[in-house]
Amino acid sequence: MEFKDYYKILGVEPTATADEVKKAYRKLARKYHPDVSKEPDAAQRMSEVNEANTVLSDPEKRAAYDALRQQAAQGPGHDFRPPPNWDAGYEFSDFGGGDGYGGDFSDFFEQLFGRAARQGRTGHGAHGARHGFGSAAQRGSDHHAKIELDLLDAYQGAERMLTLHGGRLDAQGHLVQEERTLQVKIPKGVREGQLIRVPGQGAPGAGGGPAGDLFLEVHFKPDPRWRAEGRDVYQPVPVAPWEAELGASIEVATPSGTVEVKVPAGSKPGRKLRLKGRGIPGNPPGDLYLELNVALPPARTESERAAYTAFAQAFPRFNPRQGA
Repeated sequence: MEFKDYYKILGVEPTATADEVKKAYRKLARKYHPDVSKEPDAAQRMSEVNEANTVLSDPEKRAAYDALRQQAAQGPGHDFRPPPNWDAGYEFSDFGGGDGYGGDFSDFFEQLFGRAARQGRTGHGAHGARHGFGSAAQRGSDHHAKIELDLLDAYQGAERMLTLHGGRLDAQGHLVQEERTLQVKIPKGVREGQLIRVPGQGAPGAGGGPAGDLFLEVHFKPDPRWRAEGRDVYQPVPVAPWEAELGASIEVATPSGTVEVKVPAGSKPGRKLRLKGRGIPGNPPGDLYLELNVALPPARTESERAAYTAFAQAFPRFNPRQGA
């Protein structure tokens, strides 16, 4: 996927003010709007211009895009993939900016802002009228942000100090990167993709109306010890060859504590042992699946190498490339 430089598409500098972005957009819109343009690629160019304006006219999206643009500038070539959860910690309001020429956005935009854009169109009920306030008092819009947590937070619950990043325009229309810290309670049993609602931490209300809410979308940090699928958790567990073949009772440190597990005799690599109810807590809780991997001990000493030689001699007809 090619990285799209929205500043080049609009023909403005990264330091451009909001007015400069708006003027550049309107100039290009007059040139490429399909209803009036004679350019052969007008529809495609208009779509690109609209997409660039949708991002650069919204201080929150622009702040996140600028951070990603700095990373992309350091990468080789034009094939670009945003890092997983690249936007974790960036705060977006549900009703973003943009001048409103409709059209399909690119895969690049969808990868970056598809979730935020869809929430921006549907919203979480940001209009004061939906909440019974008069025209003078209006409720602030809701905000949302993606956050990364440790899987253990889902097992135990936690309180975390989160740093959220955003953007705003100063008096001259320049983009200003800003951040705020927030103490948030993580409920026990939270799942990947779940929204945690933080009341009153969205945009301020107008005319005496209440502030909107903040919705935090949960994602788990990558961890080689385990991964979650819904409430089920998968954990790789190394076992010795003799434990796998002869069977054994072993102790395993799981997210919910150390447990003793029986490895059945004849277990093959990849076998899953299910521990019911030891996944992410809930009603009902998920299960924990232990995925067995056979680990070979190293042969560093003469006696260890002799043990491997004796092992090979004990199985003269064994060919791992043809099966046992």
